[in-house]
Amino acid sequence: MSKKYNVAVVGATGVVGREFINLLEERDFPVEELYLFASERSLGESVKFRKKEQSIIVLDKEAVSSRKIDIAFFSAGSAVSKEMATFFVDQNCYVIDNSSAFRMDKKVPLIVPEVNGYLLKKLKKPCLIANPNCSTIQMVPFLKIVDDNFDLRSVTISTYQSVSGAGKEGIDELRNQVSKLFSSQHPEPSVFPQRIAFNLIPQIGNFYPDGYCEEELKMINETRKILEKDDLDVEVTTVRVPTFYSHGETVVAETLDDCDIDLLRKEITEHEELVLMDDPEKLLYPTLIDSSGKNEVFIGRLRTGMNNKKRINSWIVADNIRKGAAYNGLRIAEHIIGGL
Repeated sequence: MSKKYNVAVVGATGVVGREFINLLEERDFPVEELYLFASERSLGESVKFRKKEQSIIVLDKEAVSSRKIDIAFFSAGSAVSKEMATFFVDQNCYVIDNSSAFRMDKKVPLIVPEVNGYLLKKLKKPCLIANPNCSTIQMVPFLKIVDDNFDLRSVTISTYQSVSGAGKEGIDELRNQVSKLFSSQHPEPSVFPQRIAFNLIPQIGNFYPDGYCEEELKMINETRKILEKDDLDVEVTTVRVPTFYSHGETVVAETLDDCDIDLLRKEITEHEELVLMDDPEKLLYPTLIDSSGKNEVFIGRLRTGMNNKKRINSWIVADNIRKGAAYNGLRIAEHIIGGL
């Protein structure tokens, strides 16, 4: 009989937390006991797992220390992670943290399994592992292929990020604003800095003095860390768009060597986590709807620069809640238990 593990989900009632629970069941993760932690606001709620209702446990140190937990998925924000993640580790528990709290900590591996999963083999005991930003997760497998084949030198990205990236509050704000506008009302923004309904907002997170915003800096730093290219030239503009799920990205990669698009297509097709949708004659390219609810990254609009064969243009989409958060985190856990 294969070994089973006691698993915790911290932030279990949130959008990503619920997706972790769905995937634990969908992928038949070897769960012995499942503990669902959330704040006092969620006390009395329950979540279904394997046809049984699981009660929410209020997160505190006593509740954690009184239970034997082998693996914990954190998705409750940076403040909670900073307060509780290392406490879980001290209880001999692997922590996979979906927040930005530890991503740039040099002692904490930042993992996309198909890119740098080999780092997980070096883990000798329970520790903290960081799950990257959703927009980074969907992009770096493609950049890894480009780098391996043509020697990546720089990358320029524009993102088109759905409101679910801001959690349930972001989803609710878009829904409510659309409803009010169709009722001839004028909604005021609260979650986003500007009205999101029928609008685009070129800002995700607070601005820094240099003009970059928080989400852009995350992508720059995380991409360099995951690809192990500290001097990689990365430029990003992040944009919030009025869609509910999935993110799109235009990614322009500059390389040392001339790019062979046929080779690139072959590499993408053979990659188990990527799906190629790229046939302009048939109007075949991925849209956000194609990726919604899917585990894979979808890639299309591949072409070299019109006058520069060392430039690759691409369009990349993925479900930000699933592929960009819960699925990547769960695959980290699968790699961990595979090595135990």
